[in-house]
Amino acid sequence: MRDAAIAAFSDFSANRVLLNDSERLLQIKAGFSAQLFQVVRIAFDLQGRSLEMLLNVSISTLKRRSREQQPLTSVASERLDRVAVVCHLAEQVFQNRNMAACWMSKPNKALGGDTPVLLCGTEIGGKQVRRVLQALEWGGPA
Repeated sequence: MRDAAIAAFSDFSANRVLLNDSERLLQIKAGFSAQLFQVVRIAFDLQGRSLEMLLNVSISTLKRRSREQQPLTSVASERLDRVAVVCHLAEQVFQNRNMAACWMSKPNKALGGDTPVLLCGTEIGGKQVRRVLQALEWGGPA
């Protein structure tokens, strides 16, 4: 089940980076499918509170939006877009989507013990994760 979720999010990530900023912004404003939260939850092994913090929305609201086929808010969609772009970079660095998802899901010493996927809840956190990934890619210090 996790492999299927990782594959689905990997496909979502690959599609995000093919879009220009204007296209991404339009999709963020319209809101992603609320069902995407289940994929993210499984792919990155996120428990309730962690998922709520990442997306800045309660689990009950996510489930209701999914059930009623309402899109996610622009805030939650922007955060998922950020996770997707960073995850795509991780896939390039590790050259394996499962390894990238595993790396994104585990606390990281170079990030002060924080989990990369959760740091992507903010732009500053996302930049920190990208910096560590670029250091890994180029063999330099994080």
